[in-house]
Amino acid sequence: MDNLNALDIFKALSNETRLNILKWLREPEKNFPAQQAHLPKEVSIKGGVCVGDIQEKVNLSQSTVSHYLSLMQKAGLLEAVRYGQWTYYRRNEETLAEISSFIQREL
Repeated sequence: MDNLNALDIFKALSNETRLNILKWLREPEKNFPAQQAHLPKEVSIKGGVCVGDIQEKVNLSQSTVSHYLSLMQKAGLLEAVRYGQWTYYRRNEETLAEISSFIQREL
């Protein structure tokens, strides 16, 4: 992980709502229970939460939530999978492990 990528990650994490989204996605079945009933099989196997369900939980506009998710995806914190007209987001555990290691090593 280079310093530029670390800066993007820290920038993405510097917002309480984005940090909460990342926390909630750690346990999507607990934090988005209503969604679990209507997940496509492909998504339920790999995990992921629909943008609309995230938007509903944070109670912000669709454009703000989409911007937040895009920022987190560009930083490598989230992965997105598209099924039909829906996009599902999940945590990128590899990046989270890398940033944890970076903090232990460098800070």
